Amino acid sequence: MKHRIVVLGAGYAGAFAAGNLARRLSPADTEITVVNAVPDFVERMRLHQLAIGRDLAVRKLADVFEGTGVRLRLARVTGVDSERRTVSMTGNDGEDGELAYDTLLYALGSSVAHHDVPGVAEYTFDVTGLSSALRLRERLADLSEGGTVLVVGEGLTGIETATEFAESRPDLSVALAARGELGAWLSPKARRHLRQAFDRLGITVHEHTGIQAVEPTRAIAVDGTSIPADVTVWSAGFAVHPIAAASGLEVAGTGQIVVDRTMRSVSHPDVYAAGDCAYAIGENGRPLPMSCASAGFTNMQATAAIIARLTGSKVPTTGLKYHGNHISLGQRAAIFQMVDGDAHSKSWYLGGRTAARLKSGVLKGAGWSIAHPTFGMPKRKRRLATTPDRAGMRAAA
Repeated sequence: MKHRIVVLGAGYAGAFAAGNLARRLSPADTEITVVNAVPDFVERMRLHQLAIGRDLAVRKLADVFEGTGVRLRLARVTGVDSERRTVSMTGNDGEDGELAYDTLLYALGSSVAHHDVPGVAEYTFDVTGLSSALRLRERLADLSEGGTVLVVGEGLTGIETATEFAESRPDLSVALAARGELGAWLSPKARRHLRQAFDRLGITVHEHTGIQAVEPTRAIAVDGTSIPADVTVWSAGFAVHPIAAASGLEVAGTGQIVVDRTMRSVSHPDVYAAGDCAYAIGENGRPLPMSCASAGFTNMQATAAIIARLTGSKVPTTGLKYHGNHISLGQRAAIFQMVDGDAHSKSWYLGGRTAARLKSGVLKGAGWSIAHPTFGMPKRKRRLATTPDRAGMRAAA
């Protein structure tokens, strides 16, 4: 009987992990299934570009996994029974189903966090998913000259969204609401570079401005100030789906699955987590932030641990350390900010077109890796260890 590996989600973490597992494990011993709600690989880091009207290359997951042996199930995950080791789902045809696993890699990612702010669910848009980005694209296309767009949130997503929109649609009035100082985490020189980019693009910045409510044509700040907005784009953080918490897995207060250094659930050893849904501690002793970089770190560690434990090898540890942040400022400029071991900004940074080319290379590299899951396929794949614990690896250290 083959060992059943089920990967939930085919974003940056899940898709890469599935390809890596297929590349390294023998199909004679393993059966790898990926469950994803949509048929395409979604480049989440480019969704703000899609929203403003740019056309992105579409990669069908069926094509990505063709020839790898990975099975693709197009369905929405509705629950996980961690005791019975099953996943419940609803297929695109509306039919409910169930899938059993021996090893589960949970990589369902995250969605936008509303923070219980009135009006956010009803009146705002976001760029955290394909459907929401397409909805925003349609709305922005309808905006005429002089229309107002407010981006709420001063994180990487908010900055990239505001600058992309302002550069692509100079006929619109774009503003950003920041709870603190714009780019406060950057080095002084990088912060000046960021402000210069905002000034060049004509973006209005409302610093130290928390939003307490959103209405159809405006946002209301905590101090009562009204900010006009024909379109409000909410990018004030991420949240994970409550499926993990309802499954019986140990989760943190954020709802993320608590994992050990190898990305293995601390409560259920046959479950691993990668990406935004993993509560993992980085090398600086703090939880990894929800980000594409964390998806890369955690999926590499999770797949390495799964392969090692199934094949009876020593579990390696991969790096969980950030070296810097890439921030796009439209298509022609960017910032690459180096950070130290505590994720504090160093004095050195790279800006302008050179940084933009570097960021473009990172995006292209990530997309290429997903599209070529069998690149570097070893001539001889690793067989599973023949041990009494092979079915679930529950007793593995």
